[in-house]
Amino acid sequence: MRHVVLLTTGGTIASTTGDNGKLVAGELTGEELADLCGLPTDINVTVQSVLQKPSVHLTSEDWATLANEVKKAFQANDVNGVVVTHGTDTLEETAYYLDLTNVDERPVVVTGSQRGPEETGSDAFMNLRHAIYAACEPDLKGTGCVVVFNERIFSARYVKKEHASNIQGFNAFGFGYLGIIDNDVIFTYQKPIRREMYMVKEPTFLEIGIAKIYLGMSEQTLRAILDTVDGLVIEAVGRGQVPPQLVAPIKEALQKKKPIILTTSSEEGKVYPTYDYKGSAHHLEQLGVILGSDYDSKKARIKALVLTAAQQDLTLGFS
Repeated sequence: MRHVVLLTTGGTIASTTGDNGKLVAGELTGEELADLCGLPTDINVTVQSVLQKPSVHLTSEDWATLANEVKKAFQANDVNGVVVTHGTDTLEETAYYLDLTNVDERPVVVTGSQRGPEETGSDAFMNLRHAIYAACEPDLKGTGCVVVFNERIFSARYVKKEHASNIQGFNAFGFGYLGIIDNDVIFTYQKPIRREMYMVKEPTFLEIGIAKIYLGMSEQTLRAILDTVDGLVIEAVGRGQVPPQLVAPIKEALQKKKPIILTTSSEEGKVYPTYDYKGSAHHLEQLGVILGSDYDSKKARIKALVLTAAQQDLTLGFS
C-alpha cells in the first residue's frame, strides 16, 4: 500500500468556528483534521501535528522545523511523499522554502483551504484528499515542492495567492499549472526543467526585508527600512527602476555590505538593464545591486534567506 506522511501546521484548513461566528485558525490537531476530513482509504497516511498556528504567525524558525520534519519523513523508504497542510496567507512562502531545502526526489505537496472545514462549501476536504493522491504520483517525482489547490497542481516557484477568499485561491501567472486532479487521478502536463536545492543544516537567518517602491517614495523612508535589516529586496517597477532620490540610501547600504536584490512589481517578466539613467536597473547593477530575474519580492527574500543560510553566493544564486 502507498504511504504518505501528513504534516499539519494549522491555518484555515484546521480552523474551528468561535462563539462569535469568526474562524479561529489552527485549532485542530493533525489527527482531528484527519478524522474530520476523512482521508483516502487506499493509502496509508501517517499524521503528525507539527504546528497549530495561523499561517501569518509562522516564523523562519518554524520553516526550519518543518523542513526537518520533511527530511525525517523521507528517511523511511516506504514513504511515497509528504503532504503539508498550511494556512493560505503565507502558503506560497513556506512552499518555496521547502522547495529549496528538500533534497529528496519524492514529492512534497502543500495544500490548505479558503474555507474552514465547518463552513458550508468548504474546500478543505477535497484539497487534502487531492494532495494525498498527488504525493503518491510517480510523475511528480523530481518536480520539487508543489501546491495542490482547487484540483490544480502548481510549482512552488511561481505560485501566488490570487484571491483573498474565493476557493480558486492560487495561480501561477504566465506559467500556469503543472497538472490537474480529476476524480482522484493525477494528470501531469508539464514539469520544471531544473531544480534548485540547498543543504541548510543548522540555519541562521539574516533579517532580509522587502521594500515596495512607489512614486514619490522618500529617501528617508527607504533609509529607515535599510537601517533595520541585514539586507533588502527592493520591489521596483517595470524592468527594475526606482525614483532617483532612492539611489543615495541604496549606495550607503551597499557600502555597509548589505546585499540588495532588485525585483519587479510586474506579475510577469524580469528585471533587466534596459535603460541608462539614475535609478534604472542598469545604474543600480553598476552600483552592486543584484538583479533578481523574474522573482517576486517574497520569493526573492526566501531565496536570499536560504542562500545565505547555506553559505552560497547571492549573486550566483540569482544569475
